[in-house]
Amino acid sequence: MHKLATFAAGCFWGVEEAFLSSGKIISTQVGYTGGTTASPTYAMVCTGNTGHAEAVKVAYDPQTTTYGDLLGIFWRIHNPTTMNRQGPDSGSQYRSAIFYHDEDQHAQAKASLSEQQQKISNPIVTQIVPASVFYPAEEYHQQYIRKTGRNTCHI
Repeated sequence: MHKLATFAAGCFWGVEEAFLSSGKIISTQVGYTGGTTASPTYAMVCTGNTGHAEAVKVAYDPQTTTYGDLLGIFWRIHNPTTMNRQGPDSGSQYRSAIFYHDEDQHAQAKASLSEQQQKISNPIVTQIVPASVFYPAEEYHQQYIRKTGRNTCHI
């Protein structure tokens, strides 16, 4: 049986590729979550007016991969101290967020954030919020890095 985890850490193309490349997950899906607009499109989310973040939903096997493993990937692939910005991408849709699916994930995410904060001096701005409706992105965004052969868009 698999479990789900959802993360936002900037452009979802690079976030997805980082999780896929880790070898620790079953599957990924990029999409939009955390906002108020129903059935958003990429064009709508890019305006910054939907409240949604570009996010990646990850399916993993808890027998072989822990949620802590996934949190470790999340912290390594982005700068959690920049508000609504990752690299050249800016706007609330690029915010740093952990969308937890149960109370165990919530507790682990909070503890993990505290551990990370001990390692850096700038305040971490990562949101830790309950997972809500996840709207899959358009098909061309799914595994975009692999489809196009581009280098990752992430740090």
